[in-house]
Amino acid sequence: MANLQEKIAGLFPEATFENADVLRINIPDAKLHRLVETLRDDAELAFDFLITIVGMDWNTSLGCVYYLTSTRTKQIISVKTETTDREKPMLHSISDLYAIAGILEREVYDFFGIIFIGNPDMRRLFLDIDWVGYPLRKDYDMSDPTLNPISIESERQSDFTDTWTEDADGKVTKHERRIFAPDDFVVNIGPQHPATHGVLRFRTAVDGETIKKIDVYMGYIHRGVEKLCEDLGYPQTLHFMDRLDYFSAHNYHHGLCLCIEKALGIEAPHRAQVIRVMMDELSRIASHCLFLGTFCMDLGATTMLFYTLRVREQILDIMEKTCGARMTFNYDCIGGVLAEPDADFIKDVKELLAVLPKNVKEYNKIFTGNVIARNRMTGVGVLSHDDAISWAITGPSGRASGFACDIRKTHPYAVYNELKFEQVIRTEGDSMARFQNRVDEIMQSAGILEQLIDMYEPEGEICAKVPKVVKLPAGNWFQIVEGCRGLFGVYIESDGSNKPYRLKLATPSLNAAAVVDHITSGQKIADLITIGGSMDYIVPDMDR
Repeated sequence: MANLQEKIAGLFPEATFENADVLRINIPDAKLHRLVETLRDDAELAFDFLITIVGMDWNTSLGCVYYLTSTRTKQIISVKTETTDREKPMLHSISDLYAIAGILEREVYDFFGIIFIGNPDMRRLFLDIDWVGYPLRKDYDMSDPTLNPISIESERQSDFTDTWTEDADGKVTKHERRIFAPDDFVVNIGPQHPATHGVLRFRTAVDGETIKKIDVYMGYIHRGVEKLCEDLGYPQTLHFMDRLDYFSAHNYHHGLCLCIEKALGIEAPHRAQVIRVMMDELSRIASHCLFLGTFCMDLGATTMLFYTLRVREQILDIMEKTCGARMTFNYDCIGGVLAEPDADFIKDVKELLAVLPKNVKEYNKIFTGNVIARNRMTGVGVLSHDDAISWAITGPSGRASGFACDIRKTHPYAVYNELKFEQVIRTEGDSMARFQNRVDEIMQSAGILEQLIDMYEPEGEICAKVPKVVKLPAGNWFQIVEGCRGLFGVYIESDGSNKPYRLKLATPSLNAAAVVDHITSGQKIADLITIGGSMDYIVPDMDR
């Protein structure tokens, strides 16, 4: 860390540094692009992966915090830049350095109104094209319902976007750019289409049956979770984690709890950590089973869904006994877990593990070796290793492109450093590889659960002592965990009160939907169903 700081200070004398849970580099916007480019391209530093961009309103200024990591060294750093212009705030884009930055900058623009110079597509991402104001700003007026009245009319749509460019003299000019070519034939796939797995719309330009370009429309179920959290106590924010990627509910609870616990300086008891990880891995198996069933159904193999639902229902039965729910569990809490596992918990998990190998063998027999399935998936929607990193595609989809990105291995948390398991890596990067990765990860999770059963203590503490009123000290913290679909990140900035000044959630589904245009170009319309399904995105996870 010290060597990194010395190197950056030598190259960028304007930079200042803060040492929190990760090193933060403060840099003027004029030097932002060159700094980030140096961090990415320097052979010694190699911060080639952009985790997220956190838009911020510090009252006196607007800005962004960029979280970067190196896929080689696994080190994480953050970069902060800001502008004091609140009327027309502008920062320089890094979308030419990281592909995923393009859509992350659009999210910041949507909620904070910050224009990114050089981003080729400065449209709103989630909110209506005619929305008034920027809702994550601290001066946004939520008390006036006439500001953005609910409309019964269809949303106005435009085939144009804006982009701002800067010339050699520093003059910034606004340009209008077409989304599609004037003679493109554009069809809507979604938002009411079963194969988009939620209310997601692909505006698709086609040449016959061949896809030329896809414009992804999000936001149909945007609920303003991050804004809501700013007016709630820290324990109250937890229940939203069930309502993002609802198949990763336990994993997301775990991530938010870890971030708050890091800020409080407390650690959950070892027994609670074991229970948390058992719930995480049960969730992973259930999620992958549902993926296998619904994906196969998308391709016409309806029978597979009923085979995979047997295991998923068995897991939900286990969770219902302990949590009292089958979907919105709300089980992890700050300091540990809310309740003792059911008396039959270990017995039920053992019964699940006893039948799992036979079930997975059936899945492969029914579908994986099917000649029609192989023709539909092999070589379809190929995502290269470098593109997976640039688009920040993690989880089984990233590992199917040869990207070793399992947070349980790269940045272990809870008891994962005490467990033996393998990252499932394939290099083909196609829909078949993404499918097979999830099949294989079911058995890896089963192996983790077997070890956790041996580690499980029937009695002991399930929660550390936590203050009755949770107040975090002033500062900022960042935590990443492995959700069922990939990296889930939590950023908390605190002003010392009992509510988060800013809570940012970085989810894998946004990235998975964003890359669809890139990997479907030149494919057939029928392949879009295969490719989109293989990315396994969850719409509430991207819309938040």
